[in-house]
Amino acid sequence: MMAKIVKGSDFKGVVDYILDKGKGTQVVAYDGLFMENKETIAMSFNAQSQMNNKVTKPVGHIALSFSKEDEPRLTNRLMAGIALEYMERMGIRDTQFLIARHFDKEHPHVHIAFNRIDNNGNTISDRNERLRSTRICKELTQKYGLHMANGKDNVKRNRLKEPDRTKYELYDILKTEVGRCGNWNVLVANLKRQGVEVHFKHKGQTDEIQGMVFTKNGYHFNGSKVDRRFSYSKIDAALQRNRYNERMGMTAKAHEVTTQSAPSGTVQSELFNGSLGLLNGSGSSYNTADTEANQEMAKILRRKKKRKQGMRL
Repeated sequence: MMAKIVKGSDFKGVVDYILDKGKGTQVVAYDGLFMENKETIAMSFNAQSQMNNKVTKPVGHIALSFSKEDEPRLTNRLMAGIALEYMERMGIRDTQFLIARHFDKEHPHVHIAFNRIDNNGNTISDRNERLRSTRICKELTQKYGLHMANGKDNVKRNRLKEPDRTKYELYDILKTEVGRCGNWNVLVANLKRQGVEVHFKHKGQTDEIQGMVFTKNGYHFNGSKVDRRFSYSKIDAALQRNRYNERMGMTAKAHEVTTQSAPSGTVQSELFNGSLGLLNGSGSSYNTADTEANQEMAKILRRKKKRKQGMRL
C-alpha cells in the first residue's frame, strides 16, 4: 500500500477527475457533501473552505494504491475501511471527504478528496505528512496482511507520465552510478554523460554543502525527493564506502602477489607494480582514490617486508 499526496485550490477539478466515468468510478464513502451531482459536491467543498480564506490550497487529494496481488480480497467495503483508518491516523478528521475507487489501472486504488478546512474552520495540519504517511501505509499493510511491494523498483516505467517518468529515469541512473563510483568528480561526470546535471546547494555564503539538485529533461529534483537514499549526506557516505571497499579489494590482490615466490626483492617489487597497473586498467573509475590506495598498499607491503626480515634474523 502506497499513498500519493497532492494539494490544490480547485475543488471542481479534483471532483471531475475522481468521478470521471471513464475510470469506472465507484463511490465507496463520503461525508458532509451534497451528492446530487459533481457541481453540488464541488459547491459543498467550496462553501466550507470559505470559513478560512487564509489557506490558498484547501484541496486535499490522496491516492491510495495497493498491489495487484491483493485484488481478489480488496472489496469496496474493505478499501473504504482502510482509507478511513488511514485518514484517521493522518489526522484528517471532522471534515468533508469523498472516497472513490477507480478501475482504470491494473492495481487496485482509491482516491480521497477532502477539505483541508475542517467543520470548525480550522486547518488540518500537513506537518511531516509524507513521513507520517509512509509509516502509516507500512503499518496498515502489515495490519491487513497486504502484499508488501518492492517500492520504486517495482513501478512500471512505461505507464508513467511526466515529471514522474523523468524522476524514475533519474532514480535508475543514480542507483547504478552511486553504487559504483568512489568520488564526487567521477559521479558528476558519469551523470553528465547521461544527461543529468548536478547543482550543489551551499549554506549561506559558505563552502559547506547542505543539499543538491538534479536536472534532467528540463525537470529539477532535490536528491532526497528522488529517493531518501540520494540526499547529499547519504550519497557522500555511499561514495566513501565504495572507496573503502575498493581499497580493501586492491589490498587483498596486492597481498596475493607478495605471497608468491620471487627470485629477488627487485622482481617482487616489479610484480607488485605490475599488479597495480592491471588494476588501474580494469575500468575502475577512482582517479584520486586509486593513487591514495596505491600509496597505502605500498606502505603495507614495506611493513610486511620489514617484519619478514626481522623474523629471519
